[in-house]
This record gives sequence, structure tokens and C-alpha cells, in this order.
Amino acid sequence: MSIGLGDHEVVVREYNEETDKAAVEALERRCDFQQHPKPSLVTDLLGDPLCRVRHFPIHVMLVAEVGEEGEMVGGIRGCIKTVSRGEKHHPLYIKLGYLLGLRVSPTHRRLGIGMKLVQHLEEWCMKNDTDYAYMATDSNNEASLNLFTLKCGYIRFRSPTILVQPVHAHNKPLISGVVIKRLDPQLANSVYRKVLANSEFFPKDIDVILNNKLNLGTFMAIPKRYLDNWDPKMTILPPSFAILSIWNTKEVFQVQVKGVSPLTYAECAGSRVLDALMPCLRLPSVPNFFKQFGVYFLYGLHMKGYGASRLMKSLCGLAHNMARNDGVCRAVVTEVGQGDPVREVIPHWKKFSWAEDVWCIKKLGPAKQDTKKDCGAHDWCKSKSSPSAIFVDPRDF
Repeated sequence: MSIGLGDHEVVVREYNEETDKAAVEALERRCDFQQHPKPSLVTDLLGDPLCRVRHFPIHVMLVAEVGEEGEMVGGIRGCIKTVSRGEKHHPLYIKLGYLLGLRVSPTHRRLGIGMKLVQHLEEWCMKNDTDYAYMATDSNNEASLNLFTLKCGYIRFRSPTILVQPVHAHNKPLISGVVIKRLDPQLANSVYRKVLANSEFFPKDIDVILNNKLNLGTFMAIPKRYLDNWDPKMTILPPSFAILSIWNTKEVFQVQVKGVSPLTYAECAGSRVLDALMPCLRLPSVPNFFKQFGVYFLYGLHMKGYGASRLMKSLCGLAHNMARNDGVCRAVVTEVGQGDPVREVIPHWKKFSWAEDVWCIKKLGPAKQDTKKDCGAHDWCKSKSSPSAIFVDPRDF
């Protein structure tokens, strides 16, 4: 596909890993330098432009070139998955396209290249029988929101919250009276389908995620008093429990904070020095966020029953300690719906968290009819009320 651009022609085509890798990496660096002049979190894809979509069975990356020499001026990634729409009585699955990683060179913006990349990726989605497409961005990213909502026909749909817990130099003590069990992927799959299958965006291939090499395990916390009377192999869940899974994003990308003032840098470094001099105080010092580091992503968070808050905090403490012992991870991150009860109990620092991550959605074609109930005909985009539980796929993060 090509579009006119003055005396030159812009060609949009599929990414070739053998020939395009260096040009795409250079484009990413140019865009990061332009888009993050202020203190910001900068992502490094660790030399694999496809790493954020490679774990989906259907994925693609498109690039835009201009001129006779084929200068790389833009790129976008996309993948397709099957997810639940969040029906109350039974999961209704649809094919959903996820658009991410849109980049346009600073020297070629406001020329329609970004919109053409989005349109071409939507065409790819429709060729693969996709019902809807969606994207996610920070609420402060006005340029991205304007492109998708004003020019490409997307609507604001959901606004989950990203919570960030820095990893400190000390292990967190686990709560007494709580037992944490690691579930094998088969049992974890069974539990998730029982408690979260009706939540929005729940992936039909949850078993593939749980068996992925980046999944560090699924853990369930239960009160110690239930331990003798509960068999993990039984289909009946304990009266009170909490569950979450941990995804190792450091194998996909690493991040670092850039653009802070020397004073801020000195203050953060000073907190670590003070903590090292007086470790007995167990000060919550600021980790070194100014060099590249990894994060653990928590997903599939769910809790139920009396004392469930303590159980979820125990699991978050376990994840923190796993990240600390990793040596490279300096933050534990999760993303949950604004109305999800777990949001209130997850430890996090407000100044490092995002109150609103905007998800925008667009209907690409008629949704498939459900053979049991005529609910498939309804437009998911018109479902204004956000459910309490939104499943955030760790492959999306």
C-alpha cells in the first residue's frame, strides 16, 4: 500500500526481520528522544521489535518508508486474540485485534502516516475475521488519543489503573496465618476459568499464557485454618482465597527513567545510601530507576471471602520478594479495573502509578451471533458500564 507525500511516495508494508531490524531500532530511538523531553519512563525492547507481539499466535508489524532509498519513517504492531466480552451468565467470545507500538518519525509527523498505518493494520485484522480492534495509551497522551478517537473512529471504552510497587532492598515479611500454594498450570487454568471467565477481555487461550516460559507461576493464598480441609485437586474452592500470576516482562523489555533533574537524582541516590548505612530501619528507599531495569507484571488477580485483603497482600509481598531476589527487577506492576476490589489492597506508590490508562475500541465488522442467546448481535462498543473485573493480558503489557 502507498500514499502520496509531496514529491515522494510513502510505502506501507510488512516488517522484514532480516532487513528492517536496525532501521526500526533507529526509529524507536528517534521517537523516544522526541517524545520524552521531560521525566519519563522509556522502554527498550531488547533488540527484538516483535517481542511485544511474538507471544500471540497471530501477529504482524507494519512499517512505512519514504523516498527512493526507503527511509523508515513509521511503524505499528498488531496481534489478534479471542477474548470474552464479559457477559454475566456465560462467556461470549469474540476475535479482538490489539494495536500497539505506533511510531512516526519526528520529521514526518502531521502528514497522515500514523492514520494510514492504523488503517492498514485494521485491514489486516479484518482479513483475519476480527470483530473489534482496541488500543491503550496514557490519559496524558493527547496526540495518540486525538489520532484514534478524532480521525480513526475509536471511542474511549475502559480506564483501568496501573499500580507500581518499587522493589526495596529488604524482603517483605509475609503475613502470619496465611498459606501460599503454587498451582500447576492445569489447576490454575481450571481456577481462572471458574472465577474470571466472565470478566471482560478474558483470553480464551489462558492455558497458553499459563504454560508460557515467561509465566513465573500462579499462586493462591488461603487462611491456614482451611489447609487441612481443602484439597487443591478438588473442584470446590476454599471459602476464602486470593490468586494471582506473575509474568516476567524483563525478558521482553527493560525500562528506565530519563530526564530527571540532578537534584531528584541525588535525592533518590541519597535514600539508597541512607538505607545501606542503617539497614535496621528498613527504609523504603527509591530503587535505581535511572539505569535499565526489569519489572514483574501481576495478572489474574482475584480475591474472595472473609479476610481476602490480607491474603492478596500476602501474594503481593511474595511477588515483591521474588523480584528482589531476581536482582534485575526494581518494580512490581499490575493493571486492574477501577472498580475492582483488589485495587484498594494492592501495595503501590501513587507517584509512580497511573490513575487512568485509556483503552479505546472500534467495531470493525458485525459481531458473530451466539447460537444459544441472541446477545452476540449487540455492539460491545455501546456497553458503557465498565465491569469491576477486567482481565489484563500480560502479553499486552
